[in-house]
Amino acid sequence: MLIRALRVFSAINTRVLLLARFSASLALGMMVIVILLQVFFRYVLNDALSWPDELSRFLMLWMACLMAPSAFRWGGFVAIDMFIRNLPLFMGRLLSLMLLLMSGTVLWVGVKHGYDHTLGFAGTFTSSSLRLPLDLIGMELIKVKLKYMYASLFIGTGLMLAINIELLIRCIIQIIYGDVEQPSIDRPAIYILGPE
Repeated sequence: MLIRALRVFSAINTRVLLLARFSASLALGMMVIVILLQVFFRYVLNDALSWPDELSRFLMLWMACLMAPSAFRWGGFVAIDMFIRNLPLFMGRLLSLMLLLMSGTVLWVGVKHGYDHTLGFAGTFTSSSLRLPLDLIGMELIKVKLKYMYASLFIGTGLMLAINIELLIRCIIQIIYGDVEQPSIDRPAIYILGPE
């Protein structure tokens, strides 16, 4: 049952993270274009625009929150795993399980804060400079709500929580059964593999 749950989580996470990495790449590309546009207007035309700085921050938040779950899954975050690697295999896996449980608790709090900021009081505020220029086509100018920026925290921590659950299941399987075949093309986080 645990292996079946792992395969389901792994398959879903692999597909969702592929879409997240693609979206993060688009956000990075758009951020570069917006920053270059601002540089051109500021230093060539000597007439800086008001919105590129805030839009580039908006895109950077989304890029980071969409890439963080993949980094978490691959073990790409900075970690001091020397202690775990020097423990006996079983003890290292137990410690990894405890660390994943603590990470899951922190991520759950992050999801709750992200939800509160997205749909709560903070999400009602509007951006100071970002506006959708629908007035150019005869409609009304719309100010962008900050909840669309705060949603990056909610979605990013939600995706990381899903990865944390997958890693927890994988760690439990490794504690009970030893090493199992990895069901996904993505390599798991380094700290649940144990010593090489």
